[in-house]
Amino acid sequence: MSILHWALGLVVLQRLAELALAAHNTRHLKARGALEVGQSHYPLIVLLHAAWLATLASLVPAATPPSWPLLALFAALQAGRVWVIASLGHYWTTRIITLPDAPLVRSGPYRYLRHPNYLIVALEIAVLPLAFGAIGITIVFSLLNGAMLWHRLRAETQALAGR
Repeated sequence: MSILHWALGLVVLQRLAELALAAHNTRHLKARGALEVGQSHYPLIVLLHAAWLATLASLVPAATPPSWPLLALFAALQAGRVWVIASLGHYWTTRIITLPDAPLVRSGPYRYLRHPNYLIVALEIAVLPLAFGAIGITIVFSLLNGAMLWHRLRAETQALAGR
């Protein structure tokens, strides 16, 4: 098995675990009266991320040697992901779920950035393909992700405005 396949396999396992955690947190938040907004674009986000991974798996030759510094950067981004998830705790989901009376989280990376997870995701989408020399995949999916984030950030900012 190639380095590319190992990297993609680990990312897929991580994302599946995150989806399970997000579904768990979403159920509990909704049981407490939380509301979901922007749900119409959520399937497109899932599709975008699945297509990104599938495109990497299908278009990048398995024997492509990686850039180890870029893979190290990608690993550091995963540590950032974990920091975001840990900081939000039971409020972390992959959807826009808001509990009206809950305070905004201002600890962890949220001390420095309003939406650190979106920065991490944008960097991940760029860095992993670059680690295997796939500049075209980086450009295409970064542009698609940018368009998706523009829409999502508007919905999320509006949902959190009252808090």
